[in-house]
Amino acid sequence: MAREQFRERNWKVPNKRAKDFVDELRSKNHMHGDKEGKKLTDYEAGFRSGYLLNQSDRAGLYKYIQAIGAGKSKSEAKRLSKIIGKHR
Repeated sequence: MAREQFRERNWKVPNKRAKDFVDELRSKNHMHGDKEGKKLTDYEAGFRSGYLLNQSDRAGLYKYIQAIGAGKSKSEAKRLSKIIGKHR
C-alpha cells in the first residue's frame, strides 16, 4: 500500500478534545463527524466521561511532579495536585 493511501490521524490537542467532549455530554448529541446531530449512546457518553477523568488524572500527576521538583514535601505536593486550576 502506498503511503498516500493511509488515512490521516484525527488528532486534537487534549484540552480541545476535552472541551468538545464536555459540550457533547451536556447536549447529549454528537457535535462532530459522521454522527453529527445523533444522540450519544450510553457507551459513547461513558467513553467521553472516562476520557475527561483521565485528563484530570494526568493534570494532577503533572502538578504533583512540578511541586516535588520545586522542593515541596510529598504531603504538600499531594494537596497542591488536587487543586483544580493554576497554583504556585
